[in-house]
Amino acid sequence: MIKSLLNFKLITFYLGVMLISFSFYLTYQGFLFYILSKVIFVEWELFTLFGSSLIVTFILDWMSLTFMGFVMFISGMIFIYSTYYMEGDMFIVRFITLVFLFVLSMLLVIASPNLISILLGWDGLGLVSYCLVIYYQNEKSANAGMLTILSNRIGDVALLLSISWLAIYGSWNFYFFQLVYTNVDLFFITFLIVLAGLTKSAQIPFSAWLPAAMAAPTPVSALVHSSTLVTAGVYLLIRFNVMLGVNNILFYLGSLTMFMSGLGANLEMDLKKIIALSTLSQLGVMMFTLSLGFYEFSFFHLLSHALFKSLLFLCAGVFIHSMGDIQDIRYLSGLNIGCPVSSFFFIACSLSLCGFPFLSGFYSKDLILESYLLSHTSLFMLLIVLIGTFFTATYSIRLMMFMFFKNLGGKINISLGEVSGMILPMSSLFMVSVFAGNFITLLYIPCCFVFLPLFFKMLILTGIIGLSYMVFINMSVINLFAFKNLKNKIHFMGTMWFMPILSTYFFMPSLALGSALLKYLDQGWVEIISGQGMFMVMRKSGSQIDYFFSLNIKSYLLMFLMILIFLFFY
Repeated sequence: MIKSLLNFKLITFYLGVMLISFSFYLTYQGFLFYILSKVIFVEWELFTLFGSSLIVTFILDWMSLTFMGFVMFISGMIFIYSTYYMEGDMFIVRFITLVFLFVLSMLLVIASPNLISILLGWDGLGLVSYCLVIYYQNEKSANAGMLTILSNRIGDVALLLSISWLAIYGSWNFYFFQLVYTNVDLFFITFLIVLAGLTKSAQIPFSAWLPAAMAAPTPVSALVHSSTLVTAGVYLLIRFNVMLGVNNILFYLGSLTMFMSGLGANLEMDLKKIIALSTLSQLGVMMFTLSLGFYEFSFFHLLSHALFKSLLFLCAGVFIHSMGDIQDIRYLSGLNIGCPVSSFFFIACSLSLCGFPFLSGFYSKDLILESYLLSHTSLFMLLIVLIGTFFTATYSIRLMMFMFFKNLGGKINISLGEVSGMILPMSSLFMVSVFAGNFITLLYIPCCFVFLPLFFKMLILTGIIGLSYMVFINMSVINLFAFKNLKNKIHFMGTMWFMPILSTYFFMPSLALGSALLKYLDQGWVEIISGQGMFMVMRKSGSQIDYFFSLNIKSYLLMFLMILIFLFFY
């Protein structure tokens, strides 16, 4: 047992160090490709059928190389972290195998401008994510896994339909089509790709599966909700930015997703679900940024968000691990005493999430909001975007109040402390997440000066400070009186506008219909008429034919007698 555990630690450390080494090299190459404006295409033709060539293509440019570097860096840190978090688990070998396959599937999606090879990584993400969500093998995990995979299958079907439609054009390399054909010619393809991106990134109305996927282990949550599964849809739409252009529908869906998830996070009590709803809110920010045509800013926010969100989940894993597997924030308090280093990282990443000046989230969010204020928009959508941004600060401060500044909650007495093996990868992620925003701005974002009136410039900062002060002062009042007077409205807002209920109970009759069709058609009449029935008929007729070819003594004498009679009468 001790030898197998030692081998497991060596494997995870080896994988972690290998991925981190590759990440530094790929990030450096991405910077060189950006400076030199260099793009490399690698094509491998498998076969040609009816004028359509099946070619596996890989694209190496500054965007794909940089994103692969970030994914490998975060994955390597999570591998090292998982060594201690999953210590003593019975199925740790299966866990590490699934996580590594998950990373490989994401790398295939990133480096592919071909829909065929994208589909391989896309389906790999969906299948492996299902296996990871049901990892703990209980009823809650099974339901969450089923909701996750069925929601993602909608996007998979859309991707398959787009592959079938692109067969008309003779190839599946969409990277060239969007530069040759107009948006009218590729309208149906654009619609299908947007549908696939919305399902994978959990935008309205497909948002229910993302909080449900929190049933997976915390290292998986850190990987899924930072840089892999949920960002695959955003990255795919970034690659299709020429076909999207300025998209109003995507703008409305992204803004409403940001508003809805931020509102739900202010009323949630589960620690991991609050961070998951925070991820959903930031995905809404990326989507509405992409809809305005600022795909570089959306990619910038994707990178900065991946770093501090992965660290937030790792800090949450330390808290859950140290407090006896408790996720309800009402039972947690005084974590800054039992876990001081993780608490410091958690507060710093929460401030970065809020856009605190000179942290990584500040550079991307401030640039996005200032660019949005320069565009033409309605007052109603402006309020939705600003209030959704304010919610980021309110649920972050609320979470820190419950976990660090509350006197209630006796779970502090069972604190198991922090493990140095977990602190090392978290410290590396913390250093990178603090300074990455500044370096990305200097290296990749052109120098720009946004001139706004003082009122607009200070609008977000003053709004965040004002709302945070109101929440801080009136927290006890909200807890005592809000549920009495606004119970139904708060329940509606806290359940993501009933989307989890609609995503499950609304489709249960269709699942029952599928069960009936399977029982009475596929395993019933169709089986008797086609497969099983034909086999029984052929077996029966074959046995009758074999009767005349058997060489027993009775058949031999009968045949001899018939020949004699024939010769006698002839």
